[in-house]
Amino acid sequence: MKILALDKDKIKNQKYCMNVNRIVVLVCIFINVFLTTILDRMEIPLYLDCVGTIAATSICGLLPGVTVAVITNLLCAVINHSSALYYMIINVLIACITYVYVREKICKKTRVALMVYIAAISVMTGILGIIFQVILLGDFQFKDIKDTAEIINMSTGIPVIIGGIIANIGLNIVDKGLSVLAVRGFMRFVPADTYNALNNTAWKQKPLTSEEINAFNMEKEMGVKSINQKTTSLVILTAIAITAIISTTGMMQYFGLEKQSYIDSAQRTANFAAETLEKYDINKFVQYGVNADGYLEAKEFMYGLRDAEADIKYLYVIKIGRDACYAVMDLESSDEPAYEFGERIEFEEAFGDYLEDLWNGESIEPIESNDISGWIVTAYAPVHDETGKTVCYVGADASVSFLSLFAAQYIIKILLIFSGFLILIIAFSTSYAKNNLVYPINTIVNWTNGFMNGKDEQEELDNAVKELRTYEIKTGDEIETLYKSICKMAVETANQVRDINYFADSTAKMQNGLIITMADMVENRDSDTGAHVQKTAEYVKIIAESLKRNGYYLEKLTPKYMSDLVMSAPLHDVGKINISDTILNKPGKLTDEEYEIMKMHTVYGKEIMEKAIVTVKGENYLKEARNMAAYHHERWDGKGYPEGLHGEVIPLSARIMAVADVFDALTSPRVYKPAFPLEKALQILEEGSGTQFDPKCINAFMAALPEVRQVLIKYQGM
Repeated sequence: MKILALDKDKIKNQKYCMNVNRIVVLVCIFINVFLTTILDRMEIPLYLDCVGTIAATSICGLLPGVTVAVITNLLCAVINHSSALYYMIINVLIACITYVYVREKICKKTRVALMVYIAAISVMTGILGIIFQVILLGDFQFKDIKDTAEIINMSTGIPVIIGGIIANIGLNIVDKGLSVLAVRGFMRFVPADTYNALNNTAWKQKPLTSEEINAFNMEKEMGVKSINQKTTSLVILTAIAITAIISTTGMMQYFGLEKQSYIDSAQRTANFAAETLEKYDINKFVQYGVNADGYLEAKEFMYGLRDAEADIKYLYVIKIGRDACYAVMDLESSDEPAYEFGERIEFEEAFGDYLEDLWNGESIEPIESNDISGWIVTAYAPVHDETGKTVCYVGADASVSFLSLFAAQYIIKILLIFSGFLILIIAFSTSYAKNNLVYPINTIVNWTNGFMNGKDEQEELDNAVKELRTYEIKTGDEIETLYKSICKMAVETANQVRDINYFADSTAKMQNGLIITMADMVENRDSDTGAHVQKTAEYVKIIAESLKRNGYYLEKLTPKYMSDLVMSAPLHDVGKINISDTILNKPGKLTDEEYEIMKMHTVYGKEIMEKAIVTVKGENYLKEARNMAAYHHERWDGKGYPEGLHGEVIPLSARIMAVADVFDALTSPRVYKPAFPLEKALQILEEGSGTQFDPKCINAFMAALPEVRQVLIKYQGM
């Protein structure tokens, strides 16, 4: 029985898979909250609050897993304990570790890898869990953990908190082990096509392979940030800024209200105490202290008043002198002894601006100070005698030191809550940026590069157009519009290239026909050169290919150059068209004068081809035809004609043609000689290596003798 076996007809429908994805997320949230609530009600020292998190991450990916973790802790904070909100980051980190584990396919490798994964999330959870409990709760969450930590401390001397971490890690190994094994067992029943479909719901195009994604990363220029990095950085900075502003503003408002309530409490207490003391003979209190009538009664009242106000830490009566103040009545506290009657008390620095008013017996506003008594707010109320003269002051101190502790806890709580949401935001923004921006744009760029590289081959262009259409980019924005425009452009470009190639082929065929026609015109005038242009063209091709196979002149022998050689070869004797038939077809040996005229066919050939080059601009094969026509009778040692060029100064095409031309002349019958045997012709060529011919061309020719023999056999009957 397969669990989550989706309808095969609908599995390619992205909306259908997205709805299934949402259902999986909701079910996983319910599993987390249900198990946590049940265990909490039964007071079992286990969590099982990450079963759904691990399942959602394994089945649907990182973003659904983090979403389950965040919502789980939000609901648990409402249903179970508000402190669950601060443990959100732990559940989120479990989702992140699980994603790495599943993405790298470690789960399909070894049991050791599975144990390492369980140990990793258990150690992480065990350490952070105890740290958060101590910071937020001031103690361990479970009594069993506390008892175990104390036993470890007593038996080994290890600090209680370290013992608590050890015990909590052990507990989490059991807890997370059960969770992982439950999910692993469930995953066995999830079909592979369902798993792939749910993991691919975020794609806005055909999902890319890991190799294609890695290729994108490898092609990035060093130091250049991707759109994904920029988007994520912007989201993180924005989230941090908003959190900082909101938390700072909230903290300031809270502190302001809290501090004002303490100030009001101190002022109210001081005023009430002053009004009550005015009912006594306050002058005698100041003069005689404890010996004055009613002093002890008033002091008892002061104790009651202080104890009734939870915010008041110190309540006392002092007389203001010019040099210092003097204790009239001071109440004992748990952390500081009371001042004795008449004891001198130095003015604190915070009272410096108010001394003149105090000496004049006037009321002053509450004062905030941070001295040996800690961070406190002090309210003074003048005590008058029956004449209305200020005799002394009642001071009420409210301690606000706890606000600094509250601030620290507040910041920690904000960071814990924010960190979980931050990872959720990062996961969402990263997923959105990748699937809506990075992958579609990189896909288009990568395809465009491939399309441009294959622009010379029609089949490659057609295949590239088909490939582009298979990506099906559907971002619903300008990128999708760009993709559709590029698809249309690609189709039109491929069709245009097809038309251009057709016309180019037609033109090339026409040019080849003209070349063969010109060569035939020359050959038909020479009764002694049967199939000479065809054979020399084939020999030229054989020599060029052999040169390349043997590693000679590789920088020169490009496919285009070799094609030009073969195309140009039939025109090497085009200059003979200007030689008279008397000399061209003379049956005997030419005289010196006739030979000089015959040698001019190289010059005539050069002139004819240069005129053709001017007419047909940019055609490389005509340039090589000129070189062959002009220099195929030059010699390696410089004793040839018409210019006496030597060595590699002679164009390579002419050096190749020289070998082909002489070999065909040796192996073909003439009116003045019979055809030489092949062995004799080869011997003559080898003897001319390094003097008449380029040695490399001779070596290449000899290395290709089987192909040469095939040409000889082909034209034997002609």
